Amino acid sequence: MSHPDDKSQQIMRHSAAHVMAQAVLSLFPEAKLGIGPAIEDGFYYDFELPRSLTPDDLLIIEQQMRQIIAADVPFIREEVDKQKARQIFISQHYKLELIDELPDERVGIYRQGSFVDLCRGPHVGSTAEIKNFKLLSIAGAYWRGDESQPMLQRIYGTAFQTSEELAAYLGRVEEAAKRDHRRLGKELDLFSIHQEAGAGLIHWHPKGAVVRCLIEDFWKEEHFKRGYDLVYTPHIFKADLWKASGHWEMYRDYLYPPMEMEGQEYIIKPMNCPGHILIYKTKLRSYRELPLRWAELGTVYRYERSGVLHGLARVRGFTQDDAHIFCRPGQLEDEVVGVLEFARFMMHTFGFDEYEVLLSTRPGKYAGTIENWDKATETLQEAMDRLQLPYEIDPGAGVFYGPKIDIKLKDALGRAWQGPTIQVDFNLPQRFQVTYVGEDGQEHLVAMIHRTVLGSMERFFACLIEHYGGAFPVWLAPIQVAIVPIADRHLDYAQKVAAELRAQGLRIQVDSRSERMNLKIREAQLQKIPYMIVVGDREQTTSTISLRLRNGEDIGTLSLGQFGMIVRSAIEAKRQN
Repeated sequence: MSHPDDKSQQIMRHSAAHVMAQAVLSLFPEAKLGIGPAIEDGFYYDFELPRSLTPDDLLIIEQQMRQIIAADVPFIREEVDKQKARQIFISQHYKLELIDELPDERVGIYRQGSFVDLCRGPHVGSTAEIKNFKLLSIAGAYWRGDESQPMLQRIYGTAFQTSEELAAYLGRVEEAAKRDHRRLGKELDLFSIHQEAGAGLIHWHPKGAVVRCLIEDFWKEEHFKRGYDLVYTPHIFKADLWKASGHWEMYRDYLYPPMEMEGQEYIIKPMNCPGHILIYKTKLRSYRELPLRWAELGTVYRYERSGVLHGLARVRGFTQDDAHIFCRPGQLEDEVVGVLEFARFMMHTFGFDEYEVLLSTRPGKYAGTIENWDKATETLQEAMDRLQLPYEIDPGAGVFYGPKIDIKLKDALGRAWQGPTIQVDFNLPQRFQVTYVGEDGQEHLVAMIHRTVLGSMERFFACLIEHYGGAFPVWLAPIQVAIVPIADRHLDYAQKVAAELRAQGLRIQVDSRSERMNLKIREAQLQKIPYMIVVGDREQTTSTISLRLRNGEDIGTLSLGQFGMIVRSAIEAKRQN
């Protein structure tokens, strides 16, 4: 639910963007201005500048902004015709481009002192109303998000009504920086991206691969419990298949170019669904067989522009926890309910009990009939109503072949991540004539559900890293126990302890370096290993261990049996931190 002050805060932030543009123009008179909207949690403005900005420049721009704010300059709105607007912005070619595209002959502009900008408004009364602000970062941004256009410099900032709100937000930004999965991925040796191999393509290191394997094994186990079967499909298909599915027409911007082999064009797959359909169509299916639930951890490839790539969260190659359900129309609602319940179970197990649910409806560019779209949308609504699941409408955000339920996971900082999706599709069954023989002996089109209960392995792993700050629950920790021998003479006992714990299925690291014990413990804590076992003369003599936790707590002396019970209990319960 929106806060009553949200609108006034957005107006104030947009006004702050104008003040920032004025400050930048005063420091760089030759600057070319792009756009400067308010966004969630702040604002930005895009500039073409004579040199690259540095973090030190942000402090100088802030000082200039404070002078403009202290001058208490009023924001004054005017309307002018397009000809006069072009004269006003004669030296600002990005503004001229925007003016030419405006449908009306009258153009809104705003002035504050000597600065003028193209803008619909509204704005605060004067610059003095902007008091609690901070410039945050600099990024590159193509003009209008188009890679064929010039790269501009984007300055991000934020502003709040009170200093307390600003301080709290900056604290969250600092904490988010500490949890950034790109930073932790390097520090914890989980994954890497190599430009020489290609942007947006992930290399999973041994520790990251352990976590992924644990997630995937659990995923498979839970699918088998719910009547799913696993399938595997190729990574490339003939281009004709993607033309038949509609992806060539509706999704072409995200497809990699065709490869020609022996006179045939092939495309690396962006989706798994046509492959599952081909398996379904290998024989005639009876209504008695349905529903069929087929799951695949299928790796797909989509062309994402380099400007939107972001660590694991936005990539070009990723593995979907994908599944397709083929069912009779009368089974559709029950199957959607089952998927929703499955998704909630998975989210809870991984520590996400807060989320928001969106119903994404028909986009402007779609396939199929409006009648089928309405029927599919109604089915999703009825399933959510049956579970009393609150949701909001996200107009026009459905995929081209059907509406969908999008579930956004809330992490420990309250940020939303794309998680499970559930899509009802009548379009592909019709395109591919995916049928079953009904009780009447006639062939009928199946109803199809596309769904994920986690998202993609890459994005979900990014979310997990940031949610836990890299300190994974015991069952997911790549190394569960670090064993620290105090001196070299304790190394044999440390290895004996390690062997006994490995036999119980635990993931163990023995630190055999000739370093100080406190250094070894500190480094294990920095690696966010849940348990640290210290062994010395006393432990070796009494066949015990000394246990410490990654939060610094010293548990004291335990037997190996006692420790094993503690760890097994945490693993079996999948207890969160």
